[in-house]
Amino acid sequence: MTNPTVITGTVGKDAHVIGTKILSRALREAGFNIVELGILTPPEEFIQAALDNKADAILMSSLYGMGENDVQGFKEKCLEAGLNDLLLYIGGNLSVGKHDFSETEATFKKLGFDRVYPPASDVKSAIADLWTDLKAKGKA
Repeated sequence: MTNPTVITGTVGKDAHVIGTKILSRALREAGFNIVELGILTPPEEFIQAALDNKADAILMSSLYGMGENDVQGFKEKCLEAGLNDLLLYIGGNLSVGKHDFSETEATFKKLGFDRVYPPASDVKSAIADLWTDLKAKGKA
């Protein structure tokens, strides 16, 4: 079995790249094939990269608080593109102002994300979650 392929990047109009760079490096060290899209990435570019690279997962970050706006309809667009079995993760400062993270998590799960992480999450736990989810789908 080949190493799983993961698309990483900072979604929408967000230019915060450090978290994505750290995540991409840690994923690479954990044995994943990584396709880094960088910053200011429109959601459609994530979908095209997933199609082009036969990706197993997309891991997005957003720190500027407007992530919910950037990913409206994203899951539906993935399904329309035939990406039915793709894992979707998002993390960062996903909403403006102080919020109970459980509310933010519920919002993004309703938008179709499999996992949602708050700011300053442990990269190792996200990688462990990804391996668990891929194994559950028979992809690892």
